[in-house]
Amino acid sequence: MANDNDTITQGLFEPVGADTQVSEHISGKVVSAWRDAFRRFVTNKGAVISMIILALIIILALLGPHINKYGTNDQNLLWSDLPPKISALSWMPMFSGKENGVDVYKDRGVKQEFWFGTDQLGRDLWNRTWAGTQISLLIALIAALVDFLIGVAYGGISGYFGGTVDNILQRIIEVISGIPNLVWIILLILIMQPGLLAITIAILATNWIAMARIVRGEMLKLKNQEFVLASRTLGAGDGRIIFRHLIPNSLGMIIVNTMFSIPAAIFFEAFLSFIGLGIRDPQASLGSLINTGFTILQIHPSQTIFPGIVISLLLICFNIVGNGLRDAFDPKLRR
Repeated sequence: MANDNDTITQGLFEPVGADTQVSEHISGKVVSAWRDAFRRFVTNKGAVISMIILALIIILALLGPHINKYGTNDQNLLWSDLPPKISALSWMPMFSGKENGVDVYKDRGVKQEFWFGTDQLGRDLWNRTWAGTQISLLIALIAALVDFLIGVAYGGISGYFGGTVDNILQRIIEVISGIPNLVWIILLILIMQPGLLAITIAILATNWIAMARIVRGEMLKLKNQEFVLASRTLGAGDGRIIFRHLIPNSLGMIIVNTMFSIPAAIFFEAFLSFIGLGIRDPQASLGSLINTGFTILQIHPSQTIFPGIVISLLLICFNIVGNGLRDAFDPKLRR
């Protein structure tokens, strides 16, 4: 031990013998950005529960109409306006098959059971509710594909090339977005019959605009970074840089925005069907089922409750999953 008056010289120190290769060794476990995002997503209980609920709804939508022997459009006036009845759950007033204390099934001599009841024409609401859910899920799939195929490509090209190309493409977006969606659908109905095709075309016309703007912003932020310059120096073309480098680096933002656009598209279809501009009888839709049940809501509330619960769960769960994905991909929230 040197005293305070001693001079500090090189002889007082000796090398610890550390290996230079060991000093560069990463002692912790390497975690990729995607794995870290997945870890933080699964810790979000609300998002995980919402994913489970969405999975159950998808399974019921696919299998529900085939569980019993009734067709979606089979009519029987003897069965009109029957309340829900499930023998195993008859202790619950909602599934007892009674209205105002009267067993409607026994009173009419109906031996069959309808889990969600029937409508005014005696059609099974269980089958029609899940058939309408199929329409909503199809609209969700179309909205997601439109975002990925049109919005991502359009925004990527606009943001990457910039200049005149960007100005022209953005002016086109401003013209399209200046026309409300309801006007689009009314114009389409003047040309074709109301239905799924008209709604699909309306979604194709406008639903990709928000995605295109988000991707354009990401392209403007990333296109001047070093990895893009290195790729261009090695001979990569514009298409390869956009679709192999820039868009994968924006994939988190793209997924999050898609999850938020899906419930908007589902609500758009249900709203149009509710006001009579979308899916119409005999085809079932959650919006049209709610519209039909709304006219007799005070007399037979079950005809509105079940389609309303399903569409509410769809909208809420998609939004919660979108929030969970946004938090998972946000680097500011990493621990």
